Amino acid sequence: MQILNYINGALQAPLNNNWLDNPEPATGKVYSQIPDSDSDDVQMAVTAAKEAFPAWAALSRAERSDLLRKLSDLILKNLDTLAAAESRDNGKPLWLAKRVDIPRAAENFRFFSNAVLQWHDEAHHMDGHFINYTTHQPIGVVTCISPWNLPLYLFSWKVAPALAAGCCVVAKPSEVTPMSAFLLSQLCIEAGFPPGVFNIVHGTGPKAGDAMINHRDIKAISFTGGTKTGAYIASKAAPLFKKLSLELGGKNANIIFADCDWDKMMKTTLRSSFENQGQICLCGSRILVHRSVYEKFKTEFAEKVKALKVGDPHDDTVRMGAIVSKQHFEKILSCIELAKQEGGTVLTGGNAIKLEGRCEEGWFIAPTVIEGLDQNCRTNQEEIFGPVVTIQPFDTEEEAINYANATEYGLAGSLWTQDISRAHRVANKVESGILWVNCWLIRDLRTPFGGMKQSGVGREGGMHALEFFTEAKNVCVSL
Repeated sequence: MQILNYINGALQAPLNNNWLDNPEPATGKVYSQIPDSDSDDVQMAVTAAKEAFPAWAALSRAERSDLLRKLSDLILKNLDTLAAAESRDNGKPLWLAKRVDIPRAAENFRFFSNAVLQWHDEAHHMDGHFINYTTHQPIGVVTCISPWNLPLYLFSWKVAPALAAGCCVVAKPSEVTPMSAFLLSQLCIEAGFPPGVFNIVHGTGPKAGDAMINHRDIKAISFTGGTKTGAYIASKAAPLFKKLSLELGGKNANIIFADCDWDKMMKTTLRSSFENQGQICLCGSRILVHRSVYEKFKTEFAEKVKALKVGDPHDDTVRMGAIVSKQHFEKILSCIELAKQEGGTVLTGGNAIKLEGRCEEGWFIAPTVIEGLDQNCRTNQEEIFGPVVTIQPFDTEEEAINYANATEYGLAGSLWTQDISRAHRVANKVESGILWVNCWLIRDLRTPFGGMKQSGVGREGGMHALEFFTEAKNVCVSL
């Protein structure tokens, strides 16, 4: 099967007729091919977007909202097909894609279809002599580049506000997980999106992605991915004065105090450590536990982690599926070996898993828990992005905060305590863009989302996303 680009309202092969193999992580076997697009394909998409922009921007918010809502409905109507594509591309359990990824993708389009209707301009009177009012105008052609871990969820998270704001989009999904974006392009045709408004160009970062970020007619870039890639994009975008939203890496801390709701904490910490094989930027990979309950936590947590079922993503009883690619599989295993060299003790996991039958050539790793490492070692400083967590005791609230802030990342974190005063104190001192107290991965789309330090710049979510894809214009009128 060949996946196609979506340019100017039509599905088409890459102009160079070059293709990339797309393997299924659970089997290790190639099941489709994607376009190895280059600057020529990107140029075609940008040209189409530029031509479509005036008419799209001129549409009423209600008209754009109707199309986004229709696309949301089509996503839900095709939930099973999209979830199967995500599971096959990404290696995640099928039940997880059905329960989380695809419904949230549909909700992203529905939310911004409603949000754009509630978006209002501001006016300020100056002592009755002047009135200043501010309007927001779509910035033009923008690019959205999304990662492989939550393919349609994060793709829609970027595309939906851009389209709602009146921009035309040239987007690149990850070449590792292209199928759900390809299916989305088919749904866009069915929904009746005007040609050129939304374009999807498949391919690699060095070819297709680089052509997008360097194109002078692209006015803004929304990117989610690794910090090194984000730094490269920023270096290219700055001289061209492009607007940037960069959601980058994380090395998130999960802080557990002795007074927490133990059962709820344990159940949620298993999820926040290993959901989607630990391949979520918001996963807690550093677990910090108060010394008074550290031994209890270590024993119980290791037992529950060992019991997590790893296997075929099609099996509804499986908690963890396959690692997304052979390259990432090998990287995670090398990180585990590094942790051992740094003096860490593997309490459970730490090894690849060999399955039988359909998945005998797949890329599976046992969920891994490591103790005995300080916060300054590479294992606790560098993003692994896999089913690997470290655990460490702390004695005081101040020590927990210092440990949590000991990395250059600041994306997210979790805090477990029944002391409401402590919850507020610690939440205000932990350097992260979002902190969950007694919960994890709860998202209100009205609130800003983004990281501190090397976890990114800019904020997505709610009106912040709509504002990113527009330019504010002030008009001052003498009365």
